[in-house]
Amino acid sequence: MPKLTPHNAAAATQHDERPIHILWINCGLSCDGESVSLTAATQPSIEEIALGAFPGLPKIALHWPLIDFECGPEQGVDNFVEWFHKADRGELEPFVLVIEGSIPNETINGQGYFTGFGRHPGTDQPITVNQWLDVLAPKATIVLAVGTCATYGGIHAMAGNPTGAMGVPDYLGWDWKSKAGVPIVCVPGCPAHPDNLSETILYLLYQAAGQAPMIPLDDQLRPRWLFGATVHEGCNRAGYYEQGEFAETYDSPKCLVKLGCGGQVVKCNVPKRGWINGVGGCPNVGGICIGCTMPGFPDMFMPFMESMPITWRTGSPMAVTESETYGSVIRSLREFALKQFDTEPQWRKKGPELITGYTPDWGDDRVRPTRLRAWRRGSRARRSGGSA
Repeated sequence: MPKLTPHNAAAATQHDERPIHILWINCGLSCDGESVSLTAATQPSIEEIALGAFPGLPKIALHWPLIDFECGPEQGVDNFVEWFHKADRGELEPFVLVIEGSIPNETINGQGYFTGFGRHPGTDQPITVNQWLDVLAPKATIVLAVGTCATYGGIHAMAGNPTGAMGVPDYLGWDWKSKAGVPIVCVPGCPAHPDNLSETILYLLYQAAGQAPMIPLDDQLRPRWLFGATVHEGCNRAGYYEQGEFAETYDSPKCLVKLGCGGQVVKCNVPKRGWINGVGGCPNVGGICIGCTMPGFPDMFMPFMESMPITWRTGSPMAVTESETYGSVIRSLREFALKQFDTEPQWRKKGPELITGYTPDWGDDRVRPTRLRAWRRGSRARRSGGSA
């Protein structure tokens, strides 16, 4: 397949009106958290995407285990796994491959297997997520890794794990590109933010249809517009940090860094976006940021809830101590400024003089009598409700 351009992708879609298939594999090591999270998306919702509620959006065929109630893996009204075999045989074009869950190292599984999604038609043995990636990734138009497990390994890839788990970029290669020239797209989070995930899916569908340019990704393959700022930069508690005011308990509205929050170095938009319909989000409701969108999660952010007045998370070893020191000075200066701004201007008072700074031309002795008589006539008219 040639690389996607607005001309050839749109022309192909308009010519045969074939749907863009979304093949969702959730058999990686995970808790299905991304699938559950996506059901709460509202900007846009997965229903709006699946039903084509947006102008220019191509027809979608969604093969997602969470919502396919009629089909069993290999039984029911339709054979769910057969769609994945069709993609392997080259019968689905184009399709987006979505991977949920981390990728284990199946070369060390002994006599068993760590994952399974359907069975080989010939051998009746389970097909691992690794095997699906091997055969489907080269044929996919776009590969999307959802959740921190699929993007960077997550919980299952922490030190001491027995599976050798890793993220999709670790498995396919960080420089890997699809046949359409699209890098692996990563939407991390534990779970991924519902709207971040649905918004990325919508963008990629428009891109696959030739209606959007190449998705802008950072060096960790995250969409730039979603992961370009830190938690701290969007947190409603950030002002307390620069004032050196830190929470000691979770019911405090102040900065949570001394309770273990790593938001100063974590790229995530949850404080700004909220969780559902703009409401919620970890620090917004008193929860510390544990860095779940970051490639180093969880190892580099543990222990999560330990008070750390001296920690690398704040930008420098003495950052909290320094903030407490200069924060007291900032608070004093702000209190002084507050007294100046928390009062009305001096000219708002009654008296015999006009002290607003306005220079009236009616103060000229040559025009004062005429202006004064006109003002009095108008005043009498207003009081009587008629003309002067």
